[in-house]
Order: sequence, then structure tokens, then C-alpha cells
Amino acid sequence: MADTIGRGGKARRIGTALAAIGFALAVAALVVLAAGPLGWRAGLVHYRIGLVYLLPGAALLAGAALLVSLAALGWWRSLGRRRIQAALGLVLGAAVLSVPFQANRLRGAGPSINDITTDTANPPAFAATLPARAAENGRPADYGPEMAEPQRRAFPDIAPVTTPLPPAEAFKRAIETAQGMSGWTIVDSDAARGRVEASERSLFYGFTDDVVIRVTANGAGSRIDVRSKSRQGRGDFGANARRVRAYLAALKQKLG
Repeated sequence: MADTIGRGGKARRIGTALAAIGFALAVAALVVLAAGPLGWRAGLVHYRIGLVYLLPGAALLAGAALLVSLAALGWWRSLGRRRIQAALGLVLGAAVLSVPFQANRLRGAGPSINDITTDTANPPAFAATLPARAAENGRPADYGPEMAEPQRRAFPDIAPVTTPLPPAEAFKRAIETAQGMSGWTIVDSDAARGRVEASERSLFYGFTDDVVIRVTANGAGSRIDVRSKSRQGRGDFGANARRVRAYLAALKQKLG
């Protein structure tokens, strides 16, 4: 009897200790994960610290939290109220681990470029967003010709939109589409020049990407080009390509 009670007490101590350790690791993983974007937004650390060091660190801590919390659940009957702590460690660890996992998946899904345009030979130029880009110490807004070939290989579907509508009507549809894009802020529009500039801020790190739309005459109709470029970094995890594709799809629907 005494041996049974002793073994039960030992199992309980092991299980509760593992539950507490797993939960602590999960919380630590969350703190490390949040330190990157919060530190960058506050101007305390460079975003590269978050992406290169803190994001992998959070993944390691979250992975450890998962393993330890799973081990704790092996003593389910002995855990008592600690069952909730073990379950929380498991859920929180999995949630934190999903962020670097998704980032790594997106990083490998396309080339390391951050400038996407429907016209690689003569891309639309930025103007109204340049002061904000300079204030943020962003990368130059010039188009690098080395971006063209990787884009063509990875995103061959990104191309200009042509329409039989005259430029004035095409511009109206183009800006209405831009105004309807979720998360976009219209920075400037010029109907006479057929230009719209906008920006979008990412949710996690708060990176700002700039967008410029150009409407030009194309015979009796019009041609609409769009360009999206990140202010920071060399790669964009495919964000600019997704943005351009989303805009083109919405524009084609608007044009009918």
C-alpha cells in the first residue's frame, strides 16, 4: 500500500513539474516571438534581429513546450488541476510554432525579391510615397532590373490589364478598385496623369509596402499597370506578388 501511494505521489510530482515547465516554455516562446515585432515598432531592435534570431528562437522554445506538455499529459490521471496547465502549454506552444513554420513556408515559396510589377521593362515610378519611404530609411524606390527575371519565372501570370474603356473611365475603375482593397491607404491620385499611389501596413511587423497604379492609353482603349514594393528588406515572403494578384483580380471583376 505504501509503495503504491509512494509511486502515485512521485508520478504526480513528475507530471505537475512537466506541466509547469511546458507551460513556462510556451509563455517564453510567446514572449520571444512578440519581442521581434514589438521591438522593431518601438525602435529598440532592427527587424533582422527578430527574423534571424528571435523567430527561430521562438520556434525552438515552442517545440520544446510541445514535447514537454505532451509528456506531462502522459500523467493525465495524476495531474489534477494541472491538466489545464498542460493543455494550455500544448495549445500555446502549437500556436507560437505555427508562426515561424508559416514564415518558413512562405520564404521558400518564391524568390527573394521585394518589388513586383506588371511592367518590368518600364515599371510605374513612385512619387507621393517617397517622403514617407525616406523618413522610414527605406530601401531606394528605383526598380532593380535584376528583379525582372526571377519575377517572370515565379509569377508568370502577373501582367498588365487591357480594356476597351478610354483612359478616363479606366482610371475611375482603377481607383475604385484600389479604394476597395482591404488594408490599403490611398496616398495620392491624379486622374489627369492616370496615377494612383497607396500603401499597406503588415499586421505582424508593421512593415509598409507601397503601391503605384498607372493608367495609359492603349489604342482606343487603356492599359493598367501596377507595382508593389516593400520599404524594408530584400525579400517579402511573397507579399507583393499576392497584393498585385489580388488587385488585378479585383480590377478585372470591376471591369467586367
